[in-house]
Amino acid sequence: MKKSIVKFLLVLTILSAPAYSQNHNQDFNISVGSVYITSAALFLNPNSSDIFLRNQSFELKDIFSPAVEIRYRLSEAVAIGLSTEYNRKSQRGNFLTVLAGSQIIQLESEDGFVFIPVELSVYHIMPFSTESFKFNMAGGIGYYHAIHTRKFGDTDISNLETKPVIGIQVSAGMEYFFIEKIGLRLQMKFRAPEIKVKSRYNNTTVNYKGNTITILQDTFDSKVSINGAVFMLGVSYSF
Repeated sequence: MKKSIVKFLLVLTILSAPAYSQNHNQDFNISVGSVYITSAALFLNPNSSDIFLRNQSFELKDIFSPAVEIRYRLSEAVAIGLSTEYNRKSQRGNFLTVLAGSQIIQLESEDGFVFIPVELSVYHIMPFSTESFKFNMAGGIGYYHAIHTRKFGDTDISNLETKPVIGIQVSAGMEYFFIEKIGLRLQMKFRAPEIKVKSRYNNTTVNYKGNTITILQDTFDSKVSINGAVFMLGVSYSF
């Protein structure tokens, strides 16, 4: 997969070189919009020696978040862009093993994540684009940071350690300029970062629906996987 993306970026550079030599106009474009991620997953035992537990995940779907991007046009055919998002999602459905009196039982928690990507992309404007409709293909790298969130009774968790990753992303999209400097942008992106996180309960003695519960393990490891397709819809302004 990585080799294919590298080949794609090389071809993109070769195709864009003639256009860059013909046009040195410089232009900025900023867009603000919303991102929709189809799915993500939390792996709650990423370091387990048991392959079944290691691959078991808690899935979250339909993640919406704000996003912003600024692009700099190198030529009529090439632009570079820097973008970021703020993704936050949680839901009930995960079950924790806890101590209630002298019994070990399972109780439901609300688990989720905060995911912040910073991505640098190279855009190639397709030759069949017009003044009003601009079609592009892009590729680049991303810096991905995430933390695990959890609510359980009257306690929550703090982040002890997170390991941001650098990954590759590719995308395709179009932009419609309904007036000279303002456009409507749609972009579809593929990426699959996995970020390992270490967390700690703020309190291991918890009030859960009027009952006192003891959490058996005060720290735990997890992995945040943003593996779904990404769709971005926004409004852009050129200046």
